[in-house]
Amino acid sequence: MKQFSNQDGIQIIYNIIAVIQENKQYLSDIDGAIGDGDHGINLNKGVTLCREQLDGNQCNLTTGLKTLSKVLITQIGGAMGPLYGMFFRSMAKKCADVENIDAAVFGQMITASKEAIQGISQAKPGDKTLVDVLFSAEEAYHKALKDGQDFNGCLESMTKAAQEGRDATKEMVAKVGRSSRLGERSKGVIDAGAASCCLILETMVKTIQGLI
Repeated sequence: MKQFSNQDGIQIIYNIIAVIQENKQYLSDIDGAIGDGDHGINLNKGVTLCREQLDGNQCNLTTGLKTLSKVLITQIGGAMGPLYGMFFRSMAKKCADVENIDAAVFGQMITASKEAIQGISQAKPGDKTLVDVLFSAEEAYHKALKDGQDFNGCLESMTKAAQEGRDATKEMVAKVGRSSRLGERSKGVIDAGAASCCLILETMVKTIQGLI
């Protein structure tokens, strides 16, 4: 059975930190087209603070997720801090007492993140938000799991759905958040939250594939 240890899984957090740092300008640029332009800046601040707290400490995936969640909720303003904070916190709860994470456990983690977002956001699929990525990715992962795909196959299906969800937001009209005030003028650019969510999920997948 393909699985990875909770201990080794801390690499997922370090890789998420790196990918956000590398893409902070891109995320702020696309956010600036229809929003405040601070999406990448805020996320970068959050992951950098998280890195400072993790460095020098013995951490596993669960503690890494908890640390990132706490920083985002308590120190990052706007809507994205709490949203991603709950995203990561819900994942941490599902792997808290798990030594080795397999396809079933990771599926529970993804579903928990989706339910956490549902609990605090009014956004629905089609509203041009990170929901368009996360909900599609979660659904694709569980369909692959139900169809008998192995861990890697489920991850591949999730990545494809996440990328398609991200790209679909380009031609959507924003229904929630600051960009919704633009109406039809919000068309023509990928939603920044969808872009960052896709980056996070892609990074999770690539890291896990290197661990299993």
